[in-house]
Amino acid sequence: MKTLLHLSVWLLGGGLLYLAGLMAWVEIQRRGDRYFGRTLAERRRFIARLQWHARYVRPIFEAIARVKRLKHVPVMRYGRVTGPVMMSSKRSYARTVHYRPEAADIFIATQMKCGTTWMQQIVFEILHGGEGDLSDTGYRHMYAVSPWIETSPTSSVPMERAPLVGPRRNRIIKTHMPAQFIPHADAAKYIYVTRHPVSCFASCVDFIYKGMGPLTPMRADMLDWFCSDDMWWTSWPDHVESWWQRSRQHANVLFVHYEDLKRDLAGGIRQVAAFLDVPLTDTALVKIVHKAGFDYMREHEEEFEMFAPNLFSVSTPGHIRYLQSGALDRHKDADQAERDRILAFCRARLAHASYPAGRFYPDILPPPADQSTAA
Repeated sequence: MKTLLHLSVWLLGGGLLYLAGLMAWVEIQRRGDRYFGRTLAERRRFIARLQWHARYVRPIFEAIARVKRLKHVPVMRYGRVTGPVMMSSKRSYARTVHYRPEAADIFIATQMKCGTTWMQQIVFEILHGGEGDLSDTGYRHMYAVSPWIETSPTSSVPMERAPLVGPRRNRIIKTHMPAQFIPHADAAKYIYVTRHPVSCFASCVDFIYKGMGPLTPMRADMLDWFCSDDMWWTSWPDHVESWWQRSRQHANVLFVHYEDLKRDLAGGIRQVAAFLDVPLTDTALVKIVHKAGFDYMREHEEEFEMFAPNLFSVSTPGHIRYLQSGALDRHKDADQAERDRILAFCRARLAHASYPAGRFYPDILPPPADQSTAA
């Protein structure tokens, strides 16, 4: 009996050491652009190694989740804005707040899962006249090009090493920060993209499950998080309102709706190019429309992963992908109760806001019965 007990302790201790060492190794390999700056073959080999380890590690976390599942999405808090614990810190947020934008800077701002990577690709291709290269012979990956400012240097090419791209030498900066946490400079450019809040929620659920695997809170808990001030980078209505106000105050802020891009991609590309003062030939426009299309980006998904892979993302069942849907009506993936809760939350938060939600998303407006009661 003592021998079995000693063996169990030894195995448990060895298992914990293995897990701790593995997690440390994974974090080192993922940090900054150590993953994104590799060749495609090197990235695939890294993923293959992760998948091998995940066969043994994921069942451990699945067993833990059956006993004790997280009730809340882990958050890091900086003032009144939150962020993902493993990717951001008070220090990285403070650096963002005190960053001094330059004339070369083009900020792509969104709440998460509202078209960030899509707009990064649109801007990248506009700056290159449709000849942008994210292959091994070019920049290798979007996140080896575009720094994610509030997570720098952990989750992309660090700000200080971000390349200046295109003939005019621009820097493409990603951010999910609300406007009040992004310094404004008249010489820089800012493009904000928003998406229907229910579509945003449906996409967030898939994305977080891909990253957190069995540790992901239940869907009802995710809904509570989405409709609260714990939502990463502030709630959808607060985020949208902050950037709408900024766009009304400054001509160098372009406010874009995801749905408009879906309905008329060529028109949206022309709008962005004009905003950036980049002339486009008809030939360049055709190339950009093709390379910013969902089919092209899905086919080249390995150039657009939104975070470096981890043990959960490489072993997620159900084939959840980084570019999962991109559908115009992604909001239909939420059930009616979820939809009603999100719309009611947004309606209340935007009741006295300047953002004209009803013009873009009529279902956020109070239903006719409520309007007649109010009258």
